[in-house]
Amino acid sequence: MLLEDIRKASENLTGIGRPRPAQARGRVRSRKANAWMFRDDGLVPNNPNWPVLQYRGAVDLKHAADPAAVFEVLFAAHGWQESWRDAVYDYLHYHSDQHEVLGFARGHAELRLGGPRGRNVKVKAGDVLILPAGTGHQCLSMSDDLLVVGAYPRKGGYDMCHPTKPDHDRAARWIANTQKPKADPVYGAAGPLVELWR
Repeated sequence: MLLEDIRKASENLTGIGRPRPAQARGRVRSRKANAWMFRDDGLVPNNPNWPVLQYRGAVDLKHAADPAAVFEVLFAAHGWQESWRDAVYDYLHYHSDQHEVLGFARGHAELRLGGPRGRNVKVKAGDVLILPAGTGHQCLSMSDDLLVVGAYPRKGGYDMCHPTKPDHDRAARWIANTQKPKADPVYGAAGPLVELWR
């Protein structure tokens, strides 16, 4: 992903290929949220209060100079910052101290959400997944061109937890203290997240 890092840095410096916030918001399509709750399985805590949300085809990337930049600008416009460009790790993991949004800029993949007893979900370019803190996730398969943009509602990075008892027991406290975001990363203050994460 070195080339993507260079491209992002160049766009941030020059502005070329990077949409303005109004342009990024103009690419958003109204979509119903698919929502799933996952139980704590003893190793992957998941989130006891808030569901995973999926918006299929929420962002129109047709003719975008840089699809990843569309997601970066859109997420940042709604307070989801510290974005990265990469893929989803192929091992099961979760973050206990941050919620995470994943915008699929290119390609397609199959992910497992919620851990071994969770759900397999297919995603493609234009889709968005919002993972509340504690949600297990891993990539099972992906196209060669897969490119994902991740971002978070709070500055300061995130932790990396694995499906182990020590991580699970420590994570439970952090998950309980992770605040609800102020806005949906795609639809803003009136988005489905605000309603579904009560």
